[in-house]
Amino acid sequence: MNLKKWISTIIASIMALVLTLSFAGCGGSSAPKQEANKPVKVSLGMLRLTSSAPLFIAMDKGYFKEVGIEIDPQWFDAAQPIAVATASSKVDVGATGITAGLYNMAAKGQKLFIVADKGREQKGFSSSALMASTAQYDQGLTSIEALKGKRVGLTQKGSTFHYMLGRMLEAKGLTLDDVTIVPLGKLSAVMAALQSGQIDACILNEPNITKVKNEGYGKEITQVSAVMPYQTSGIFYSPEFAKNQDAAVRFMKAYNKACNEYYAAVVEKKDPKQLDEAVKIIAKYVKTPEADIRLGLPYVDANGILMSDDIQTQIDWYTSHGMIEGKLTAKDVVNTSFLEKAMKK
Repeated sequence: MNLKKWISTIIASIMALVLTLSFAGCGGSSAPKQEANKPVKVSLGMLRLTSSAPLFIAMDKGYFKEVGIEIDPQWFDAAQPIAVATASSKVDVGATGITAGLYNMAAKGQKLFIVADKGREQKGFSSSALMASTAQYDQGLTSIEALKGKRVGLTQKGSTFHYMLGRMLEAKGLTLDDVTIVPLGKLSAVMAALQSGQIDACILNEPNITKVKNEGYGKEITQVSAVMPYQTSGIFYSPEFAKNQDAAVRFMKAYNKACNEYYAAVVEKKDPKQLDEAVKIIAKYVKTPEADIRLGLPYVDANGILMSDDIQTQIDWYTSHGMIEGKLTAKDVVNTSFLEKAMKK
C-alpha cells in the first residue's frame, strides 16, 4: 500500500507540473510580444529640409528607439529619386514631395503607400515660395502675372515645384506655356542659376527661401500657401515595409509623437524652451544656422494626418496635363491605416 501511495503521489506531481507549464505557455503573451517588439532597422530616404522636422525630432530624441526602430538615414538631393527608391523597396520609408513620377509608378501598378503628412502649404507658415532674382524683382517681376515670358527654374518637370507653378499660373489666368521652364536637377543648381542670372525666377522651399533672401540675390514674390492649400509632401512606405504591419505601426507611433511635439513648439508656441530645442535639432540635421531655421518653420499637422482629399486634386491636375499615363485614384496610393492604428495605441 505504501508503494502504491508513493507512485500515485509522484504521478500527481508530474501532472501538476505539466499543467502549470502548459498554462504558462498559453496564458503568457511574453513570447509573441517579444517578437512583435523585436528591433527593426529601417532605411529612411529624405532631404535636408525643414519639413522633415518631426523625423529629425524623433531621430534625435530617441522616439524611434523607444519603439524598437533603428533608423538608417539615406540622404538624397531631389524628391523623385526617393520615390523611385521607396517604390522599389531600396529604402523602407521615403519622406519627400509627392510628384508626378510617384503617381505614374502607381498608375503602372507599382505599389507605394502615402501614409502621413510631412508638410503642407498653410497660410501664415513659410514652406514654399515663388522667388525672383533681385535684379528681376527690381525691374518689376513682383507678381505671378509678371512671370509671362520669363525663365523659371525647377528641379525637374513633374516635381512638386512644377505643380505649384502650374497651379499658381492658372490662378492668375496664365498657363505653363506662358513661361520657359528650366529643369536643373538639384535645388543647389536652381539657387546657383538664380544667383548667376541664368533664370529669372524659381520656386524654393525652406530653409532655402531664407538663405536666398539673406544672401541678397533673390526676393519673394509670394508664398505658395497664399494662392492654394497643398499637401506638398508625405511619408511613404515601400511595398515590402508595408507588409511588416508591426514595424510599420511602430514607426508611425514614433512619428506621431514627434508631430505632436513639433506642433506644440512651432504652431502653438506653448513653450519658448520647447521651440528653442526644436530649432536646434532641425538646424543640426538641415545644416543651416538656427536663426535661418527660426524664420522659416513650416506647418505640419499635429498628428501627422494626411490631407487625403488633396491627393485626388493633384492626380486630376497631373492627368489633365498629360503627366500621368493610365488611370489612378487617391485610394490606389493613400493608406492611412498605419497612423490610425498607432494613434489608437
